[in-house]
Amino acid sequence: MSSAYEKPPPEVLDLVRDGKSEKVDTSDAVLEEARSQAAGANPHSARGFPMDKPADDEDEEEDDDELALAALESLDAIDVFKYDQRADSKIHHAQIPVDNFRRLLMLLLVIAPLDAQESLSRHAERLTPKRIHSLREVADSILWSFTPEQNAGIFYQSFNKIIPTSLPYLFDGLNPLFEHFLFSKNIDLSKRYHSSGSTPLTSPTVPHVPETPLEPLLPREGSILNLDILSQLSFFIKGNNLFRRLRPLYLGEDAGFSLGSIEQKVFNWRAPSILLVSGTRLSSTPEGTRERSFADTLPPKRFPDGALGNGTERRVIFGAYIDVPWKHTYKEAIGGDEMLLFQLSPIHEVFRASTVSKDHLTFTKTGIGLGCPPPRLKNISGISSLTVLGPVSLMLDASLEFGVFTHDSTGGGSFHSSQTRKGDWQDRFEIDNIEIWGCGGNEEAERQRAAWAFEEREAEARKGVKLGKNIEADRALLEMAGLVGNHGASGGSMG
Repeated sequence: MSSAYEKPPPEVLDLVRDGKSEKVDTSDAVLEEARSQAAGANPHSARGFPMDKPADDEDEEEDDDELALAALESLDAIDVFKYDQRADSKIHHAQIPVDNFRRLLMLLLVIAPLDAQESLSRHAERLTPKRIHSLREVADSILWSFTPEQNAGIFYQSFNKIIPTSLPYLFDGLNPLFEHFLFSKNIDLSKRYHSSGSTPLTSPTVPHVPETPLEPLLPREGSILNLDILSQLSFFIKGNNLFRRLRPLYLGEDAGFSLGSIEQKVFNWRAPSILLVSGTRLSSTPEGTRERSFADTLPPKRFPDGALGNGTERRVIFGAYIDVPWKHTYKEAIGGDEMLLFQLSPIHEVFRASTVSKDHLTFTKTGIGLGCPPPRLKNISGISSLTVLGPVSLMLDASLEFGVFTHDSTGGGSFHSSQTRKGDWQDRFEIDNIEIWGCGGNEEAERQRAAWAFEEREAEARKGVKLGKNIEADRALLEMAGLVGNHGASGGSMG
């Protein structure tokens, strides 16, 4: 590397490396003396040098270091760099303005399903005024998990705590976005250039191939799950398990609100699924016969309602990621270590499975429980016991009319307590809608169809059984085969 000026004396470089460049006398007289010394050591230096041959890599690296130091010095950045190395406490006092973070969240929601080979215009076309309003609502739910009502911005401490637990895949959408920026489709890599000139040599023209239409992100939207809620889910469930992979198994508004409908629609799905439930919070004092009947099945309410977030509506959305197939749970609950219990609105938060208890999911005639132990049997006196709620749990009653979400900050249940909200709260709500979506592709759907076909054949076979003249003998035979009778009972009672 050649330069109009020669390398300064070694003592000057040593002072720069030691961070003491402020003590160096940079007057014109000193600089002129340094140039004259260098010129005396090499008389050709005054006239400059031709390009050196790359023979000594160490010298080149040394020159690069000197240029970097000179650049830092010219920008007055050396002191800042030294300060950051001494202590990083400054970052803990930094904050992101709330409005800026809301805009960033809305962008991340839009680009969450973006594929590296997909056109950006497809996503831009979806930004209607209605969609923008929905994006803002979802972004506010996420924003309020950082408790912005207490501060004017998002601090590093809360950011560093919430992202790993509730939003681990928040920034995944930036990867395909920057691929679009870095690898533009307008660059024609088929062009070549002469070695002696700049006239391009073009290869034969390749005909334009239209973009292959992709499958929709959702086969259909539900009353709860839309594209924005789907993007919100992808912030804590990997997108390759969601986008173009979800199938509606049970939609309450279509199939009816009953445990039997859920059993018929969901039990043959042999892959993970997502449960979503929306509702409206009940008042502190039960109103009407149905609310009082529901309240009588629960322990007395000890905790206040949850926070309202940025809105004044009492609407809530809860859900769960269920990593095992559904089934009846008579004695013990089901579920694995990847189970998730979450709240999407009005405040976004994810409660991960704990190893303290394995009561992750129960499905019985008394309802659906997440984080609740299996229901107790009736007492001998015939009086039903109260529903047992877990420390962090979601329970839907047998009629699918009401639900209750409980958060006890002491923890100790099947799901970890909140990492950010240390208080206790309980939301009792009237159910508006329930949806269950299957995570899987064509193979899982084909297995479900095969299971349904098998059950239909079995049902037809049972209908075709004809009884003979000896009815009692035929009935005994059918009971031994498990086709009729109370063969599922585990015992009797003394009366």
